[in-house]
Amino acid sequence: MNSLVDYDCDSEDSLDPEENLPEKSVSSAESEERFQTVTLPLKRPDSDIYHHRHQTEDHKIPQGSKWFESACPVVQTSVCSKRPPVLGGLRPYVSKRQRLITQSESAALENTENSPDLQAKNLRLLTEVSERVQPFLGRNVVRGELPKRVQHQLHAHRGPVNTVQWCPVPHLSHLLLSASMDKTLKVWDGAGSGRCLQTYSTHHGAVRDACWLPCGRRLLSGSFDNTTSVTDLETGQVVARVDNEFKVTCLAFQPSDPSLFLCGGFSTEVKAWDSRTCKMVRVYKAGIQQTLDILFLGEGKEFVSSSDVVSRDSADRTLIAWDFLTSAKISNQIFHERYTCPSLAMHPQEDSFVAQTNGNYIALFSAQRPYRMNKRKRYEGHKVEGYSVKCECSSDGTILATGSSTGSVHFYEFQSAQSLLTLRAHQQACMCVSYHPVIPAMLATCDWGGEIKIWI
Repeated sequence: MNSLVDYDCDSEDSLDPEENLPEKSVSSAESEERFQTVTLPLKRPDSDIYHHRHQTEDHKIPQGSKWFESACPVVQTSVCSKRPPVLGGLRPYVSKRQRLITQSESAALENTENSPDLQAKNLRLLTEVSERVQPFLGRNVVRGELPKRVQHQLHAHRGPVNTVQWCPVPHLSHLLLSASMDKTLKVWDGAGSGRCLQTYSTHHGAVRDACWLPCGRRLLSGSFDNTTSVTDLETGQVVARVDNEFKVTCLAFQPSDPSLFLCGGFSTEVKAWDSRTCKMVRVYKAGIQQTLDILFLGEGKEFVSSSDVVSRDSADRTLIAWDFLTSAKISNQIFHERYTCPSLAMHPQEDSFVAQTNGNYIALFSAQRPYRMNKRKRYEGHKVEGYSVKCECSSDGTILATGSSTGSVHFYEFQSAQSLLTLRAHQQACMCVSYHPVIPAMLATCDWGGEIKIWI
């Protein structure tokens, strides 16, 4: 009984046996009255245990009921006893045996991943045609379908995953690229085994955006360390690196000349670079604070940038159309609603593009001048709530898929804007969706908690 009372008292409030003893001794009877305890039951009744296992949040136990008294005994301690304050952010205690087991499992997994046989197999998957993709090669247009189940659930990133993208080359389209806030890029055998084939640590800051180059052999990535890198897929070596002098949040390569690419971020400018010389070739000054996304239109002579500027009376400079060669503004009166657009996506078959808005809907625009917005059609039903939620069309352009801040994935019919399906995909905000370019109904999704799912 004394051990229980001593455990509840703080070190500051406990009595020192030599200095703080009262002059008058306390009798045993008074001591028992001062420290009263209730004996804990050694075994709960089976009915009580069953009741507590099956209670729900809608049917909580009233505090005065017999179930509460039997299953939740109260211990009375001295008036002066205090519990030390619980500090937030503390890690729970892990025993030494459990730490050793975890370290041994991690070492075994690392040795398995670094084995020569597995590395050779991964290298073959990076360069050869996958058996999973082989039967679907040679088709002209992949018919858009809705996914039905989860094929793989991947937990390899230690931070939020900002984007996922399938390799655009058909015979290498089993490869899936992911970029995360944990400063890494990863390439997965997404259509096959779901195994991580390569990890690229080319940045010292969070990787905000990444994409495949059209050749399928190199990766373009932008980071919060102010740099943009072009990385070789097989060797992992950085082929080109440029310093933008601002945190990069979005990037895009020029469709007709992939060696040229654009970078935007926490800056008033959008910069164009040449990866062959690592020199800046053009600057596009917009008078904004941040560029949210960049999208090339058509053959790449024009592009649209999305910014965080929303004025009082109109959405001036929310979407800006640029001439790529002359760096002149074509139009900054495209979107007239007072919402920012965190992401943009091109339709694969039509001259139109869509813009994800923080008004919790997707707006449709023409890709031809003067880039009119379709006021009769909008795709709504999902939530954005400040996240950089991305959307994408299926290969034939019949289905528009988007993530949501609620963790779900929403599918809309592109022509009618009607909702087709809602998947409860993730526990945290779903940041990006990516349709497979060859396999029908295959979809990759990622969330703010570092999870990636492959749907089929």
